[in-house]
Order: sequence, then C-alpha cells, then structure tokens
Amino acid sequence: MDFTKSCERMVYDQLYKRGITDQNILDVFIAVPRHIFIPPDEQSIAYEDYAVSIGDGQTISQPYIAALMVKALTIEPGMKVLDVGCGSGYLAALLASLGASVIGIEIIPSLAQRAQQVLDSLALDVKVVNGDGGLGLPDEAPFDRIVISAAVDKVPDELFAQLAVGGILVAPVGGFLHQYLTMYIKESAYEFKKQEICQCVFVPFTGKYAVKDG
Repeated sequence: MDFTKSCERMVYDQLYKRGITDQNILDVFIAVPRHIFIPPDEQSIAYEDYAVSIGDGQTISQPYIAALMVKALTIEPGMKVLDVGCGSGYLAALLASLGASVIGIEIIPSLAQRAQQVLDSLALDVKVVNGDGGLGLPDEAPFDRIVISAAVDKVPDELFAQLAVGGILVAPVGGFLHQYLTMYIKESAYEFKKQEICQCVFVPFTGKYAVKDG
C-alpha cells in the first residue's frame, strides 16, 4: 500500500479543505507517518476520515480532530507540553515535530510502552510515562500547554494547577457520548478564558476522574 499518497490525500482532503491552512501544521501531518502508530491489521485504514482502534478499547483520533487540537494549542519551539492519555503517541509526535518537548502520560501500560517504542524510532523529543493522567505530573510542572485526549466531565483541578499562567489547555469536555472540544487559556492563577471549538466524541477518561456512563 502506498502510505505516502494516502497521507498526502488525507492532508489535502481532510485538513486543508476544511480550513486547516497553517503550513507548519500541514507539514507535520505529512512528515509524521500515522500508520506506524496503528496496529498492523488496521494500517490499511490509517489515513481514513475517522478514529481507528489501537487496541485495549482505545483509538487514535480522527485526523481532522487531531489537527484542530494542534491548531488550538499554538505550539512554538521549546514549549513544554503534557499529553494526557497519549494512547498511540501520534498527537505527541505531531507536537514534538513542531518543536515542543513533550511528556505523554498513559494509564494502560502496554500502550505506553508501544507508544514510546514508536516515538523513539522517529527520534522525537517525547517521554511517555505510565500513570493516571488526571493527576498530571506535578514534579514536571509547569507546562506551557496541556492536551487531554480522552473525554472528561470536567478538567481535573490538578491539571489546571500544572498549567503555566498564559498557557493553553485543550480537552474534550462533556458526557459519555457527546463532548465539545474546548480550549482554556490560563489568564491568572485562578482565571481562565474558555472557548468551545466543536462537537466531538472521544473515548471516556479512566482513572481517578473516569467519566461515568449516563
């Protein structure tokens, strides 16, 4: 299968045509081979317009939603980023390719190990930690950016506390089946500006702040 052509078609049809026009973002979606983050039996659909299973009940997000998250984070080289629920490691790879230093936290040990192996093969500045993402990594804080890649009823206070003033946090917030991709800008220690970007559906958060069905 020609993954290069599939990737280029994904970027043009799913991202550029939908308004993702920042060339830096388009370039990293071309540069990062999405299929290697997906189990071999699913790689033939790696560049399709939907989320794809990565095992253990988890998914790699639809390319367009991943692009919206990257766009909202407005990454600049040298930023320190926490990727909560990093799953396959694909989003972390995109952010690192934009020049960020990324720490991923993943609650499922096998996914964390697999993600680190793939990221290491690409020589990207990403460290993946196995742990409960809702607690964050206080010893590594503050973070310039935090992204949550699983649905939360509300953003855990621990993560807001670990975000630097002036920083941005992006998360899917809402119920079990319907959420809004939401951006928070930390204006002071206790003040946030909030913007809803679009409706979305992510797998539910697990751990201390697990989303309840219904």
